[in-house]
Amino acid sequence: MKIRSICATPVNIPFVAPYRFSYGSIAALTKTVIELTTEDGIVGLGECADGDRAADVEVMGERLIGLDVRLIREASKRVVPGMAYSPWDNVLARRRAFGGIETAMWDARGKTEGLPLWHLLGGKVREGIALTEYFAFRSPGSAHPGEASPVEIAKFCAQMIDQHDAMIFEGKLATIDLATELEMVREVRSAIGDRELRLDANGAWTLPTAKQAIRALEPYDIAWYEEPVESFEEMAALRSVTDASLSAHRVDLRRAVDLGAPDAIVTNLNELGGIAGAVRFIESCESFDVGFRFHSGETGVASAAYLHVSAALEHVRGASQTLFRWYADDVIEGGPFQPKSGAVAVPDGPGLGVVLDPVALERCHQRYCDQGAFPSAEASGHYGGSFSKA
Repeated sequence: MKIRSICATPVNIPFVAPYRFSYGSIAALTKTVIELTTEDGIVGLGECADGDRAADVEVMGERLIGLDVRLIREASKRVVPGMAYSPWDNVLARRRAFGGIETAMWDARGKTEGLPLWHLLGGKVREGIALTEYFAFRSPGSAHPGEASPVEIAKFCAQMIDQHDAMIFEGKLATIDLATELEMVREVRSAIGDRELRLDANGAWTLPTAKQAIRALEPYDIAWYEEPVESFEEMAALRSVTDASLSAHRVDLRRAVDLGAPDAIVTNLNELGGIAGAVRFIESCESFDVGFRFHSGETGVASAAYLHVSAALEHVRGASQTLFRWYADDVIEGGPFQPKSGAVAVPDGPGLGVVLDPVALERCHQRYCDQGAFPSAEASGHYGGSFSKA
């Protein structure tokens, strides 16, 4: 099970239609797909979520040649600084890059042993992974009309119920004027009936605006607000105006416990240094009664990894986030995943249970070569790539 080589390929994954959120408009995502080959010829797959990290991955990979893929701690010691901060290095960037390599190590191990990742993590506690159905204002794509009005967004949500039995809806706020967004939420609530409704402002509101908006949204039975404000302190201050749950992407469990907000942390595997780090973090969240969910934005490789982790850990309750329905391409065979009745089945093949499609990989890499990395001011005024949280 020793590592023979590690290579990385940057890719661009386009959306069927660019969608708006508080940072701008996203037309595509730049990711880095990792292929780790063992001395036995087994290829493990991993992914970096934060843009083109190919050079970093391959430099780190050189220090891992000859190491057994099961030696996760040793691998981390070789390439990630042991301190939380260093004035000489970007510790967070290294941890993120290693997270992609570490995922490939798990995949290679699973394939070698003939076992799915969820089995290596101790077994499944759930079969289907609950996921939200996203909605937002979207610009027209090459083969998609987008949604330019509250009524059009509500029609999209109704269509997702009719076609896919979507169960939980999550929508973007803080992109246009509040009055229009209130109209959007009113129309969506009418279209989805009593299904769960969540809203995400990506930290764009000030505390006074958030209080005003949440009070105005109270009639629409909002179950969850994601980052209505930027800081945990401001989220704690929102307790006086809403009983809805609150979530954030910032990984700061100690602060969340001290302040009693947010109720859940929503992030990806890379941010936690890979699968082993995610397992430790999720178990810590459980100890302190802070929820945990995954957010969207990866190709089918990293998405498969978070499906397995979600299946294996009981504390990943409720619906995580997905943009699967909005992807116009993917790098895995049969991708993107397609939720049905608000869930996706966990792949049962060995390792991550997904197979890289070499033709799709080359197509997505060529798109990156032609367009450059996202975010990009030249990409028709749209942004993507490292703005991958949802």
